[in-house]
Amino acid sequence: MSFDVVGIGNAIVDVIAPADDSFLDIMGIEKGIMQLVERERGELLYAAMKERVQAPGGSVANTLAGLQNLGLKTGFIGRVHDDALGRFYADAMDGSFVNPPVPGGELPTSRSMIFVSPDGERSMNTYLGISSELGPEDVADDVAGVAGILFLEGYLYDKPKGKAAFERAAKLCRENGGRAGIALSDPFCVDRHRDDFRRLVKDLDYVIGNEHEWEALYQTDLSTALEQASADAGLAVCTRSGEDVLLVQGGDTVTAPVKPVTPVDATGAGDQFAAGFLFGYAEGLPLDVAGKMGCIAAAEVISHYGARPETKLRDLFEEAGLI
Repeated sequence: MSFDVVGIGNAIVDVIAPADDSFLDIMGIEKGIMQLVERERGELLYAAMKERVQAPGGSVANTLAGLQNLGLKTGFIGRVHDDALGRFYADAMDGSFVNPPVPGGELPTSRSMIFVSPDGERSMNTYLGISSELGPEDVADDVAGVAGILFLEGYLYDKPKGKAAFERAAKLCRENGGRAGIALSDPFCVDRHRDDFRRLVKDLDYVIGNEHEWEALYQTDLSTALEQASADAGLAVCTRSGEDVLLVQGGDTVTAPVKPVTPVDATGAGDQFAAGFLFGYAEGLPLDVAGKMGCIAAAEVISHYGARPETKLRDLFEEAGLI
């Protein structure tokens, strides 16, 4: 068995609820960013959520859901506990979850409490739980070693075991002719692991990040950062909120236009951009076409509640004349 795309990242159950700015202030939630919380804080926030909706989440897992929507065969390397949330997660991943829930142990399945404001901004409060314990023993040769493309999640770099899992997966993938890459995840993640990320990107085929992440990685302006990234990684993809996407390879830059959309819920925009882009990348399409596919997928997901597409993305690509 082979996979078109294998992802490795945090397996997190998303718990989503609406919230206005006054609620965020009262609860001490910083608007529009992802914050890690401890177990007690997580339980408090979960109890305060009204009209909550539960869904399998995690950045890379959301991307894989978009790729499944597009008809690619995907595999997700992640870690959940053998508890109610973990079993829900494994079942809800539609067959792409390759690691069985882990029995025993003290840490429960990870969850993220996502409060969505009326303007579509999402404020994420994530309790990492067992997903942060993912290590090289969770990476099977017959998964990472048969991936056409490997997609890594930067957040997992926060623990040495996650870092070791990344390095093992990337080595297996590339030794067997696959292409490996990473999403930088967020500027704070980049700040924490700048030196490691700079070394890592030199061993990867592509890197996806937004303008703030690229600037944080190289501690310089965006243009200079992307020039350096292209020299290091081969292909650097840069999303810019509401502006054209930049794709830099071998010193050449192509752009993919973004059509402004008023978001209903911005959750998953970057994850689905990655799905659309990776579909084009996997299919060997020109970079500008892959970038356009990413933009279309991102626009679809922010037009409704939740982090995964509700429309057949292939139909949208056909309408745009891309396939």
